[in-house]
Amino acid sequence: MQSTDLGNKESGKIWHRKPTPATRDGIIVNIIHSTSDSLPKILRFLNVAFDSSGDRLMAGDHQGNIYVFELYGNRFNLVQRTAQACTALAFNLRRKSEFLVALADYSIKCFDTVTKELVSWMRGHESSVFSISVHASGRYAITTSSDTAQLWDLDTFQRKRKLNIRQSVDIQKVFFLPLSNTILSCFKDNSIFAWECDTLFCKYQLPAPPESSSILYKVFAVTRDGRILAAGGKSSHLHLWCLEAKQLFRIIQMPTKVRAIRHLEFLPDSFDAGSNQVLGVLSQDGIMRFINIQTCKLLFEIGSLDEGIISSVISPHGRYIASIMENGSLNIYSVQALTQEINKPPPPLVKVIEDLPKSKLSSSDLKMKVTSGRVQRPAKSRESKIQTRILKQDLNDNFENKENELSDGLNKKRLQILLKGYGEYPTKYRMFIWRSLLQLPENHTAFSSLIDKGIHVAFLNLQEKYPIKSRKLLRVLQRTLSSLAHWSAIFSDTPYLPLLAFPFVKLFQNNQLICFEVVATLIINWCQHWFEYFPNPPINILTMIENVLAFHDKQLLQHFMDHNITSQLYAWPLLETVFSEVLTREEWLKLFDNVFSNHPSFLLMTVVAYNTCSRAPLLNCNLKDDFEYFFHHRNNLDINVVIREVYHLMDTTPADIHPEGMLGVFVALTKGQYPVFNQYPKFIVDYQTQERERIRNDELDYLRERQTVEDMQAEVDQQRVEDEAWYQKQELLRKAEETRREMLLQEEEKIIQQRQRLAAVKRELKRKEMHLQDAARRRFLKHQQDQREMELRRLDDEIERKVYMRDQEIATTAKDLEMRQLELESQKRLYEKWEEAEGKKFHLRSEKRASALSDASRKLFLEQELSDALEHDENPLKEEALRFQREPVTTSCLTGTSQLSDISKTDSSSQISLNRRRLEWDTTGQDLIEKVRNLRQRLTAQARNRCQTPHLLAT
Repeated sequence: MQSTDLGNKESGKIWHRKPTPATRDGIIVNIIHSTSDSLPKILRFLNVAFDSSGDRLMAGDHQGNIYVFELYGNRFNLVQRTAQACTALAFNLRRKSEFLVALADYSIKCFDTVTKELVSWMRGHESSVFSISVHASGRYAITTSSDTAQLWDLDTFQRKRKLNIRQSVDIQKVFFLPLSNTILSCFKDNSIFAWECDTLFCKYQLPAPPESSSILYKVFAVTRDGRILAAGGKSSHLHLWCLEAKQLFRIIQMPTKVRAIRHLEFLPDSFDAGSNQVLGVLSQDGIMRFINIQTCKLLFEIGSLDEGIISSVISPHGRYIASIMENGSLNIYSVQALTQEINKPPPPLVKVIEDLPKSKLSSSDLKMKVTSGRVQRPAKSRESKIQTRILKQDLNDNFENKENELSDGLNKKRLQILLKGYGEYPTKYRMFIWRSLLQLPENHTAFSSLIDKGIHVAFLNLQEKYPIKSRKLLRVLQRTLSSLAHWSAIFSDTPYLPLLAFPFVKLFQNNQLICFEVVATLIINWCQHWFEYFPNPPINILTMIENVLAFHDKQLLQHFMDHNITSQLYAWPLLETVFSEVLTREEWLKLFDNVFSNHPSFLLMTVVAYNTCSRAPLLNCNLKDDFEYFFHHRNNLDINVVIREVYHLMDTTPADIHPEGMLGVFVALTKGQYPVFNQYPKFIVDYQTQERERIRNDELDYLRERQTVEDMQAEVDQQRVEDEAWYQKQELLRKAEETRREMLLQEEEKIIQQRQRLAAVKRELKRKEMHLQDAARRRFLKHQQDQREMELRRLDDEIERKVYMRDQEIATTAKDLEMRQLELESQKRLYEKWEEAEGKKFHLRSEKRASALSDASRKLFLEQELSDALEHDENPLKEEALRFQREPVTTSCLTGTSQLSDISKTDSSSQISLNRRRLEWDTTGQDLIEKVRNLRQRLTAQARNRCQTPHLLAT
């Protein structure tokens, strides 16, 4: 027994050498999970479940580590760490990579084994979930706790229904019946109900068990066809219910050692159509006993008192049993190893004693007593001698009748008569007749053991040498050839075995067992002595064919010899392909109707008949290629003529060269186990096997070395690719950098051009603005000039008006003075007469006051007008004008003051003062006019200079 410790590994091999389970215990491997701490401890497995294929199982321990074990691929993988104990598992969902796990926090989670991710999280239970049942379609699941059961839709992971119960009755188990749409609910009060899954309509309720054998059901199991329900509990009795009849039909009492039943599980069988007959019963002592529910016999058991079993699960195809032991480890059992002793065929009832060479059977040799169908030694007692009868003719008749009688009530003689009458068997019953003629044992267990060994190494690459379009046909051919190679080692080295087996594989591709047994029967009987000269063609068989051909058609044989055509060319291609290359399907079936109905020598005679019936085209062939083409392709030949010729050759061939005398009679395959096939030179096969093993080892070494070199080359190539990729990336980055630099330069050039254009626009705008400002300034200056010119003209007009008024006033004053003088003269003469002195003095004072006031008002007016005109001027001429203004006024004022004072002082000099003042007024007026004219010319020249200066700046 191999043992594997998972430790801290997340993946690895389950076993390191090919397991060979012993018949005694049947254990393939024992799996434990221990920690690698300073104080190692065992992590106990709690639950285990198989997937729908049966080749993978899932197990979870009490720390929440969930492993998947691939038994076919010899691998295990850690797929999830839930960090809490799992209470139930289900691995047979519709999506093969998903599984359900019930956890200690009352929740159910769905994970994916490939991505190791959480798919869904389902809540709703208020107590621990101890059972998960999945519908046959994988779409629905039922989770069961002690207080409720819930139906889930696994497509949406939503709760579809919830089973509510009374508080006084707890649920024992709720599960789907296999391959049906029915839900079975079992309660702790022994009530069992069946419900329709879609509508939850109650279909029926099982009646209560009889009071004489009433037990509280705790565990249940159902056969795969859903017809029988097994129930057990704390009792040694086991109840079997027929769900179709809805009644208890059998009560099985277990051995006295069994006091309580803890688990029930039916053992599936591939050939019982779901009506499982073997039931595994796990009792309180930790031993699981497998019984036949029909015969009530104990078949085998697993577990022991020292290593007890807590729970067990059986794979869907019935090949493996996974059991959780009391020590927390996981045992995987091989059902084939456990049932090897059971399926062993019984010893033969009749044993054949072969005669000595060249001896004839006499009546004295048949003296033996037959009792109850068993062969015994001849009786020695007197009474037995009296009862012994010696009837030679009767015995021969009995042997002939026994030989002609076939299974299923058929008679070989009658079948031969029917075959000769119609030329072939009815198509509808051909397969049935063949199975009867060949007496196939249909050893399911032995064939399953051959299939379980897998594909033989010699046929792993069969598709490369024989490319077959149909994948199914290729798989069946591969399995059949592998089974033959596992049965006998020589078939792994037989190059023509695929050609020999292919027509039968194509005919029986839907029943591999029948296909294997037909080919095996063909090899044992119709391929006798084929392997004595292995690996060469059977020279002895070809010599038989050549002798028969020489006897019946010497001319054709001589033609073959003249062209160096041997029997390996005209006979062996027909034998190694069993005529499948040269005949159509219907012709081949008709031929083998006759081959299987006659002696094994019939096949060799068929080769001779095929050549003799084709003598005309063969005699016309002169090249070796033509002969090869003829015996490897279909020809225009009537198979009925060939078969009639075969029967003629069988009857007319002399006994000394007849193959019938050299080949043994038909021998069927043995029942239970297939016979040993060793009719070949064993040393050659062993030598070839050793050479092949050596070559295979050399090839493996070479492949390993080549793989190492390829890995190194791959690493070098990978490094080179990475380096090239790095350099390419660097080159791309450099080019990208250059491109970015060029783009930056282009952008900078664009920005510079834009800035230049912007500066040009700004300059243009500035120039336009300066032009506008200049134009505005010119307009403003022109406006100011116009205003000043208008002001000057107004001042000129005003001055002229003032001068004119002054002249008018002066003239008027002069006239007034003349008139006054005349008046004064007249008054003088008057006052001279009448108050000459007082009158003159008063009159002169009055005139002086009036003249002084008039001159002061006139000069004040002129001063104001000049000041207003000079305020508009901004150059230094203003001061000159003011100075010029002040001087005349001061002079005039001083003059006026002196005149007034002179007038007031003396009346006598009034006439002289008046004349002098007139002269001064004339001189002052002329000077004032001249200064005003000069001032106007200066202002005009200054204004013109100012107008010319902005124009020069603008240009």
